[in-house]
Amino acid sequence: MKPIRPAVFKPSVLAAPPVDQTGVEERAARFTKRSIKADSKMQGLLMTLSMIDLTTLEGKDTVGKVEQLCYKALHLHDKFEGVPTVAAICVYPSHVQTAKKALQGSNVKVASVATAFPAGQSSRSVKLSETKFAVEEGADEIDMVISRGAFLAGEYAYVFDEIAAVKEVCGQARLKVILETGELGSLDEVRKASQLAIAAGADFIKTSTGKIQPAATLPVTLVMLETIRDHYYKTGTMVGMKPAGGISTSKLALHYLVMLNETLGADWMHPHWFRFGASSLANNVLMQIAKEKEGCYQSPNYFSVD
Repeated sequence: MKPIRPAVFKPSVLAAPPVDQTGVEERAARFTKRSIKADSKMQGLLMTLSMIDLTTLEGKDTVGKVEQLCYKALHLHDKFEGVPTVAAICVYPSHVQTAKKALQGSNVKVASVATAFPAGQSSRSVKLSETKFAVEEGADEIDMVISRGAFLAGEYAYVFDEIAAVKEVCGQARLKVILETGELGSLDEVRKASQLAIAAGADFIKTSTGKIQPAATLPVTLVMLETIRDHYYKTGTMVGMKPAGGISTSKLALHYLVMLNETLGADWMHPHWFRFGASSLANNVLMQIAKEKEGCYQSPNYFSVD
C-alpha cells in the first residue's frame, strides 16, 4: 500500500464569500419547525443512537469506567428488539486498549482524542507522538484539536501542516478534526477553519471538544455542513460531520438530522458520515423510544449514568 502523501497548503483553499449570519440563523431555525410523523420519529431515534460516540474524557477515568461504557455501547436497551449499538466509544489514548478488548467482535469503533486535547497547547512532536501511540494501541479513529491560537493569529499554513502531519500518522485510522468553534468568534472563521481542515485531509470535521461553551449549535453546524457540501460539489469527495457538546435531547438531535438530510442528503444519513458527540443523549433517546413503544416514560433510574 502506498504511503499517504501529506497535503500541501495553498491560500486558495480559504477562498469563500462572507457568511450571511442572519440568513444562516434563520435557515437553522426553520429546521426546528419541521413536522415529523410517528414512524419517521422512531426511525430517527434509532438512527440517532447508531450515530452516537459515547464518550468519557475525564481525569478520573478508570479501566472499570471504560469497560462499563463499552458494555453500555453494546447493550443500550436489551428489552427492545432492533435497538442498535452506538457508533463508537471515545476515550483518552491510555484507555484505547481497554476499549478495544471490551468491544472485541462488535462493530463499535474505538476513537481516541489526541494532540494535547482539549487545549492543543503542546509541540507538534508531542502531538504526533500521542497520535502514533493511540493508533498503535488500536484506535480506529483519532479526534484531534486544531491549534486555535495559531489559527486566530492567521498562521493558516502552520495549522494546515499540523493537520496534514497528524493525518499521515493516522494511517488507516479516520481523522476527525475538532475546530472548537466556541473559540473561533464568528461564522466566517468557522467556515474558514472547516475549509482548512478538509483541505488538509480531515475525514470528519467536528464542532467542539465539549469543554468550551458554546459548543455545537445549529447555525455553526449548518455552516460546516454547507462547507462539506461545497467541497463535495467541487471534488466529489465526501467528508463526515460531528457536532459535539450540548446536544442532550432527542428532540434537538432530530432537528440536526433534518438539517443533515436537507443540506447533504440521504448519503450522509449514516454513522460512517455523521456522528453525535453527546453521551447524555443516549439515555434521553432511549426514554423516547420506550415512550413510543409502551406509551409512558421510564424513570431515568432505569438507565445507567455512564
